[in-house]
Amino acid sequence: MIVCCPVYGSGRDRVKALELTDLDIDQQLLGLPGTSLLVFTSVGCSSCRWARQQLPGWALPVDRVCWIDAGHNGGAVERYQIFHLPALFVVCDGQFHGALQARLTASDLTHGVEQALTRKPEELP
Repeated sequence: MIVCCPVYGSGRDRVKALELTDLDIDQQLLGLPGTSLLVFTSVGCSSCRWARQQLPGWALPVDRVCWIDAGHNGGAVERYQIFHLPALFVVCDGQFHGALQARLTASDLTHGVEQALTRKPEELP
């Protein structure tokens, strides 16, 4: 089941949030228009909890943030080769633009997303 709800930031900085699972990650990412920031998290990870609170309020160049719980979705964790959390990836119009290697600040993530979108896209893992 997908839960889609607006997460409120300041003013116009509202970002849609989707909760994805092993069962729907591929279908959703292939079908969603625009840019998605895919974020793997876990409840036991303090950086993940902080990211969940902060990212939706930032004015990032994405149409949505797609959250996936690494603890409950081992298939996706294996396919995306997750070794640390939070792990971030950029997907645009169903095309995979790779991992996002950036500090968890609005400016670094904005720069990272913009750089990722210049890479040659690949198929989803």
